Amino acid sequence: MDNKWVKIYSSNQYFQSEIVKQVLVDHDIDAIIMNKQDSSYKFGEVEVHINQTNFDKALAIILENDL
Repeated sequence: MDNKWVKIYSSNQYFQSEIVKQVLVDHDIDAIIMNKQDSSYKFGEVEVHINQTNFDKALAIILENDL
């Protein structure tokens, strides 16, 4: 089984990425947040990563929910 994690979503707003992560977790898809923002100035991206085997299902959920 391939356990490669891939980026499915990114935003410059932490709360938006957290919402996407939680929706995916609610649909039984493991998701993690990679916060790549600068800690002082809050620029950069906050990414949501999932296992690549769930990519199609996760993308459908994100599009279905207008996230």
